[in-house]
Amino acid sequence: MKRLILILSLLASPLFAEEPVIENVTATRTAPETYRFDVTIRHPDTGWDHYADGWRVLDMDGNELGIRVLFHPHVNEQPFTRSLDGVKVPNGTTQVQVQARDLPEGWNVGTTIVELR
Repeated sequence: MKRLILILSLLASPLFAEEPVIENVTATRTAPETYRFDVTIRHPDTGWDHYADGWRVLDMDGNELGIRVLFHPHVNEQPFTRSLDGVKVPNGTTQVQVQARDLPEGWNVGTTIVELR
């Protein structure tokens, strides 16, 4: 019985949920300290209970520079690209991080490093 309960609890846990994968990031300078980020994400969205629901741009110290909230699942649109304009990036910054998030898991542990030109 204990073995059955353990198996059922593992099957019900989010351990098997896949994190959103950032496949591509394009950063375009739009003003001296402002960028547009186009981020392509792949995630096995299943509906409103489990979907990639956002991504954010962080400086290399982990401070949030901008966030793009995704308001609905993309079950039939994988991968998908969404943009965020007007991200203020301090002058002289050469790298930022992009981090994806999903519902219900939250922010990915890892980030994608983006070189700014």
